[in-house]
Amino acid sequence: MAELHERDAMICRACGNEERASEGYPCADCGTFICMICNMRGVTLCKTCAAKAGVTQPTRTDKKPPA
Repeated sequence: MAELHERDAMICRACGNEERASEGYPCADCGTFICMICNMRGVTLCKTCAAKAGVTQPTRTDKKPPA
């Protein structure tokens, strides 16, 4: 039987970090994925929606290096 290699990860649309999909929230405007760490820092909009609204949001500085 073939071995499954499923991944439960999504890219945060606020910081660009890859996080578990179950540990995040949707953007308040468009519904794209925002990771839990960004959400805890007060980020409620993805980069695109924040730029459209002219809103400055906190940034995540502890990004993991690309794998």
